[in-house]
Amino acid sequence: MIYAIYVFIAIGVFFSFVGTLGVMRMPDVYGKLQASTCIATMGTLSITVAGVLYAIHAGMGVSVCIKLAILLLFVWGTNPVSNHALIKAAYKMGVKPYKEFKIDSYKEEEKK
Repeated sequence: MIYAIYVFIAIGVFFSFVGTLGVMRMPDVYGKLQASTCIATMGTLSITVAGVLYAIHAGMGVSVCIKLAILLLFVWGTNPVSNHALIKAAYKMGVKPYKEFKIDSYKEEEKK
């Protein structure tokens, strides 16, 4: 059980590290927002699963596991939606991407 906790912590640290590198290296706001979503969604997901496993392993109460599960569902549900809203707002404000989009569904949406 303890090794599974270590694995989930390592996965969370990996996604957080790679996402941080992505935020620093991406050339435009769209890439930076995608990388920051990776940090919050996958990094938090893995660390929270490790926390649930630790709570079970340490014999903590069920309430701790429920609180962590609620946190997990909240982050997992709201983070991608808020990222999409931020990207759409940046697009509507006229923020130019580093390279032209290959598929631009927002432009097609505006034509309708």
